[in-house]
Amino acid sequence: MVKAIRFHQPGGPEVMKLEDVDLAAPGAGEVQIRHTAIGLNYIDTYHRSGLYPLPLPHGVGMEAAGTVAAVGSGVTDYAVGDRVAYAAGPPNSYSEARNIETAKIVKVPDGVDDKTAAAMMLKGMTAQYLIRQVYKVQKGDTILIHAAAGGVGLIVCQWAKALGATVLGTVSSDAKAELAKANGCDHPIIYTRDNFVEKTLEITGGKKLPVVYDSIGKDTWPASLDVLRPRGMMVSFGQSSGPIPPVDLGIFAQKGSLVFTRPTLMTFSATKEGLAEMAADLFEAVKSGKVRINIEQTYALADIVKAHQDLEGRKTTGSTVILP
Repeated sequence: MVKAIRFHQPGGPEVMKLEDVDLAAPGAGEVQIRHTAIGLNYIDTYHRSGLYPLPLPHGVGMEAAGTVAAVGSGVTDYAVGDRVAYAAGPPNSYSEARNIETAKIVKVPDGVDDKTAAAMMLKGMTAQYLIRQVYKVQKGDTILIHAAAGGVGLIVCQWAKALGATVLGTVSSDAKAELAKANGCDHPIIYTRDNFVEKTLEITGGKKLPVVYDSIGKDTWPASLDVLRPRGMMVSFGQSSGPIPPVDLGIFAQKGSLVFTRPTLMTFSATKEGLAEMAADLFEAVKSGKVRINIEQTYALADIVKAHQDLEGRKTTGSTVILP
């Protein structure tokens, strides 16, 4: 038996319960991981609330790091004692241990501790596909990232800055503006006080941007389109304020032949080779010092309800780690 967070009906944070769960031996092509640190991500609230439906009852959590405790038949590339991490479904990382396919995990290199690995996989690889694949940030670019003081935002700010970009980022408070600025955001914009479209154009001298990265959704739509240059790219990768309402596709033509995309990490990391390449790029950025993983909050697994309340209440910054 292991302790794991489960929910039996969709709803608010209170539907999650810490339960004793049977854990079988790993199957063919699987390893059993004893978790040492677990990542908290906004997608976890979508699964819990039913926005992204799961068969019930179900576990929660997409990201964790730990040690291989057992290997299933046919597994040759991992051994008991290996340090590994992952950011993949099905959700069940909010647990002391779990079984998972080897195609979904990577080895954690020396120089990266377990808490950092758990905090960086989903958010860091999201940042990787955003700025290295969806729109390849180049030296001289000026970009806008919403929620710049969040887990993905802080990584994007640092990494894009290291690539030679000028980074604008929206935040909700002076404290978050200071945090974003300390992590590579050249121009934090406090959207609760300033109109971010007007402020962006003021900062750039009226020049519009090649790309906007947006995990907010409803509240930043469609104003984000107004800071994009002709043929610019709107990258929607989350919806913390709610989903974007139905869209008349003609708006992209009207505002300059814009490109809209709604990418997901699961698509970009769907193959073992793709996952390995993304993780290697991310680990190199962290080990080189280009990117620091900011773990700003830590909760016990038994306090997961509080963790979700704080996350949804926008009380968290940077990355959050759950300790089993």
